[in-house]
Order: sequence, then C-alpha cells, then structure tokens
Amino acid sequence: MPETPIEPITSAMTPVTPVLEARQLEVTIGKHPVCRDLNLRLNPGERLAVLGRNGAGKSTLLAVLAGLREPQSGKVLLKGATYTQLGPRKSALLRGWLGQNPADAFASTVLEAAMVGRHPHLARWDWESEKDTLIVINALSMLGLAELDQRDILSLSGGERQRLALATLLAQAPQLYLLDEPTSHLDLRHQIAALQLFTGEAGGTPINDEVACLMVLHEPGLAVRFCSRALLLFGDGSFELGPCETVVTPTSLSKLYGYPMHELRHGAHRWFIPA
Repeated sequence: MPETPIEPITSAMTPVTPVLEARQLEVTIGKHPVCRDLNLRLNPGERLAVLGRNGAGKSTLLAVLAGLREPQSGKVLLKGATYTQLGPRKSALLRGWLGQNPADAFASTVLEAAMVGRHPHLARWDWESEKDTLIVINALSMLGLAELDQRDILSLSGGERQRLALATLLAQAPQLYLLDEPTSHLDLRHQIAALQLFTGEAGGTPINDEVACLMVLHEPGLAVRFCSRALLLFGDGSFELGPCETVVTPTSLSKLYGYPMHELRHGAHRWFIPA
C-alpha cells in the first residue's frame, strides 16, 4: 500500500528537496509484480532498509531506483530531477550504487580499483590528483584495507572484495547510497563496522546529515538498529513502508518470510529469531 504522506522537513525559508523520490512506481520482473503504486521520499540524513524473501524483487527495485532499469510505470527523481534530465555524470555525482557480487574484469591493485570511485569527479581528460589519492586512501583505511593497497584484487577473499567495493563508494562521496546486501561475505565485526560507516555512526565517517542511504538487508535486527524506516516487499506487488518501530514486527516478519518469528530485546536493540 502507498506510504502515508509525510510533511516535508522545512527550514525557515525553503522546503528540503528529497534526495530520492519515487512516485506511483510499478516494478515487475516478467509477470512477477515487485511493487505497485509505491510512493517513497528519502530526505537528507534518512536511512531506509528494504526487507523481503529471496526472489521478492529487492535487487530489481534497487536497480530501478538507481536509474539502471526502467519501471513499468511511475517516476524516480534524484534531487528533484529524473536520471534522463541529469545524465550519467551528474547522476554518478549524486548516486552511488552497490550491486551484488562485484566482478573484476582484469587485474589491478586495490588502490587502482578504489580510484574508480573518483572518476565521476574528473573531467574527461583529467588525471587523478593528490587530493583524489588521499580520499581513496582514507576510504580504504575506513574499511580496514589500507595495508592491502598494492595487492592484486584477484587475490582478495570474498569479504575483502566486498569491503573494497564499499570503499570505492565512500571515495565516490555521493549524496545517496543504494546498497544491495552491503554485509554480504562480511564477518560479524565487519558487518557492524560497515553499517556504522554508511549510517554515520562511526567517528570520522564522511557520511553526514546531508547523505541518505537505502540498503537491502537480510537481517531484520540490523535493519531496526541502523535504519529509521523500512520497506517490506511481500513478493506479490504489495508492501509495507513506514517507521521500523511499527513496520518491523514479529507479525509482519512472519508474513514476509512465511515462517513464525519471535522478537528478543537486549537494551535498546531488537532482534528477531525463527520460532
């Protein structure tokens, strides 16, 4: 069902333009509906989790929101403009996208691979500057990869390669992060560290209140810990969208995953386990 309209956050003079907006969005995979009439606004500083069972269309929806796939109907706006209006370069300056299982076409060093994140900031014939190199080295350091900067990326483990993909996004420094399973291949420590980085909880992170983040997750407990809102895709075109406190519950998760779920609490954190 469509999201209840939310009054825009306003300053003393002008309203805030959403970083990402979807209007009456309909997305399908063949004859399989992902969502119908989805209305979504993601303002600066907001964090939104997308949850759903395998095959529900989470990755497909993320690709539509990233401008990489056309919806069946509706519109996606990035800072008030369509991807067509912005063009590839301006879109890349505003939006960073992490797909599943990043692939490496050829060998390069970790530093060279992460430097790709700076390319949207360079003119056609520009070379990377010392400033770009420092930004990339800082991003690698935040993901614990600084000592591997000269390693061949083909020699990295799955978890190291995932952290490299995240570091490349940090180096890109967009205003919107669209992350498809950012914790994939990561051990528990690196899962928490990565989510802290992209939600602004880590000290010294470049993520701030001007940056929005939408991420596909498989762990509801991490969704409610690091995000304020959640979008639940039920796999038949229906969805629930709202604050995590009201949307992510044992009842809704039991319906979402087709299996009874229980809630556990530890301090301020909520966790969910199969019954």
